[in-house]
Amino acid sequence: MKFATQVREEPNQPVLPIIVSTVYKQQSLFRQSEYSSGIVAPPYSVKHVPPRRASAINSFSISCLRWLRFCMLVFQGGTVIGSARCKDFRTHEGRLKAAHNLVQKGITNLCVVGGDGSLTGANLFREEWSGLLAELVQQGLIDEEAAQKYSALHIVGMVGSIDNDFCGTDMTIGTDSALHRIIEVVDAIMTTAQSHQRTFVLEVMGRHCGYLALVSALACGADWVLIPEMPPEDGWEEKMCQKLSATRSRGSRLNIIIVAEGAIDRHGKAITSSIVKDVSTECFQRERITVLFCVCCQASRMGVEAVLALLETTANTAAYVVSLCGNQSVRLPLMECVQMTQEVQKAMDEKRFEEAVRLRGSSFENNLKTYKLLAHRKPESDDFNVAVLNVGAPAAGMNAAVRSAVRVGISEGHKMFAVSDGFEGFSKGQIREIKWADVGGWTGQGGSLLGTKRTLPAKHIDKIAEQMRKYNINALLVIGGFEALLGIMELLAARGTYDELCVPMVMVPATVSNNVPGSDLSIGADTALNAITDTCDRIKQSASGTKHRVFIIETMGGYCGYLASVGGLAAGADAAYIFEEPFDIRDLQSNVEHLTEKMKTSIQRGLVLRNENSNENYTTDFIYQLYSEEGKGVFDCRKNVLGHMQQGGAPSPFDRNFGTKIAAKAMQWITKKLNESYRKGRVFANTEDSACLLGMRWRAMVFQPVVQLKDKTDFVHRIPNEQWWLKLRPLMKILAKYKTSYDVSDSGQLEHVVLNRPKESEAMAAI
Repeated sequence: MKFATQVREEPNQPVLPIIVSTVYKQQSLFRQSEYSSGIVAPPYSVKHVPPRRASAINSFSISCLRWLRFCMLVFQGGTVIGSARCKDFRTHEGRLKAAHNLVQKGITNLCVVGGDGSLTGANLFREEWSGLLAELVQQGLIDEEAAQKYSALHIVGMVGSIDNDFCGTDMTIGTDSALHRIIEVVDAIMTTAQSHQRTFVLEVMGRHCGYLALVSALACGADWVLIPEMPPEDGWEEKMCQKLSATRSRGSRLNIIIVAEGAIDRHGKAITSSIVKDVSTECFQRERITVLFCVCCQASRMGVEAVLALLETTANTAAYVVSLCGNQSVRLPLMECVQMTQEVQKAMDEKRFEEAVRLRGSSFENNLKTYKLLAHRKPESDDFNVAVLNVGAPAAGMNAAVRSAVRVGISEGHKMFAVSDGFEGFSKGQIREIKWADVGGWTGQGGSLLGTKRTLPAKHIDKIAEQMRKYNINALLVIGGFEALLGIMELLAARGTYDELCVPMVMVPATVSNNVPGSDLSIGADTALNAITDTCDRIKQSASGTKHRVFIIETMGGYCGYLASVGGLAAGADAAYIFEEPFDIRDLQSNVEHLTEKMKTSIQRGLVLRNENSNENYTTDFIYQLYSEEGKGVFDCRKNVLGHMQQGGAPSPFDRNFGTKIAAKAMQWITKKLNESYRKGRVFANTEDSACLLGMRWRAMVFQPVVQLKDKTDFVHRIPNEQWWLKLRPLMKILAKYKTSYDVSDSGQLEHVVLNRPKESEAMAAI
């Protein structure tokens, strides 16, 4: 395959055919059609369903199948190579036939995208391979030379299941798209319900796993959620009615109940949406209850990791499954994951529900803990006063973080204060107490309902100290971007002058630019990427059926090229120009020539992204004019500056969930620090570790003193000195058919499902 030789440009590297199979029981192994080896298009009619993110299966197909035929699959949902169940493969005779088909095609590398049944079947197929070849030789279907040549079958799995019910990965292929569909439905009904009181019961998929229900409940602030792993106690009907009534008494006009299709009670009896509707009808007898049924960039990286794993396997290598842990693609032993998944179901069958939750993994367990923390209001007390404010440009997900902080703070026994318009509003006394009910419905709203400004506190430091003294503020939670980090640093520097600033401070990163040091991801960046991907999809689709055309798109990000790079990867861009990777006129000319060559084939559309501050001389207008001039006679150009539309809109499910969890973690840290620093009737905290940034580093939430981030920051360009996503740029070039190398994965590093969790003393918790 071309992809294999481009990934590993080493002398004498064997070219190994690779088959991509998106199956439930490997039915495509029984088909002899040419499309399985990338020769012709598959005989399927695929309905275009534009996903918010690139479909993993189709992204992987771009890597491995014919470039010209499959170059536009990144925008399509489903799987164009087909998927089906196959009873024959469960029999020895069926697997023998599949082995014969693979040998005839010269295929010894198999990447299986499916659930635990598919992966278990694939592993069995691998274990039987040598015996199957011996039978084929005995039956005269293949000769000894073929058996020797294809003596080893290599298997790598990727999990495709919207239920996210496979252990060993934080998220399976398709889960994010399903969450988007659910949240779209919830957002729509919340808007409709503003004019009248109504209870909505939303049933989502998940026969054995409640991930979709749980995370969507977190993302939309549902009043009640029912999942298989957490059956309610006896008498749940009355408790649910009490909770719904209490919500209404605080002024809410809407109740949302989310039910996983596999929800059960403590006795194993199914709890259906109809049962929940009947309970809700009894609770609100004069009210109509509505039941709804929702059918519900990591993809490309996982696909490439699967190919690399296949190229590095030997006859003695165990079968892998490529999993997503945090923001990294890793390899895990396939059968360990399968066995762990089966252990979860066994624990649920035996009603060991707490153990089932633990076996689901830390991500699921932390989601459940956060939901419980936010869903059940505790008696209010006023131990400490905590202020929360937004600083910098607005970012989708800020409101979800504020809501989480306020409710967790109240649950922890604090009095919460909201500061409007950032540090500027702080200095002017724009401070008010904020209650539990005040943040109802904030999760799905974009922008910043508190108001946010870029103003730094240094020139207002005396007035800010005065307001902190006036309101007896004992701790600060700052949610924002690079200005928020600078603001915390300025407050920290002023502690020697103002004792009022000697309080615990924590910053939660929230910016579309994703340029905050100390955190791999920021609240709002995912929503911005979705906006970029959606826009690029629509722009490229607008040229369907027209003459050859190249689109030049300018993204936001300041000097940080995250949006341009990762957005380009998700949208299938041919190039992305960023500040961190300098380019000159020769690079531009090379890109034009590459696109010109592609346009001479059947490819009709090209896409080029440019970060707004990538180069002061090679502007978007300059690149547009250069491409237009050099592409004359082959393609024409269009340009588009996306601007602030990347900051607007409702937050994505990831940003809602991320903002909710990280703010809850920040408030728990504040409570701990307040208790540690309370002496002689007052709070006094002036150590380095009392002013921290809470960021996501690889797979963990980590608290880092802001003073330790100074050496890791380029303050002139407002970016971290090291940025993890730069390692992904070769992947974008490979998918655009450039000859380059990609060697940045966890190559050869096999991890295991059961990992040692970090200790609390290390001030981190796995996501």
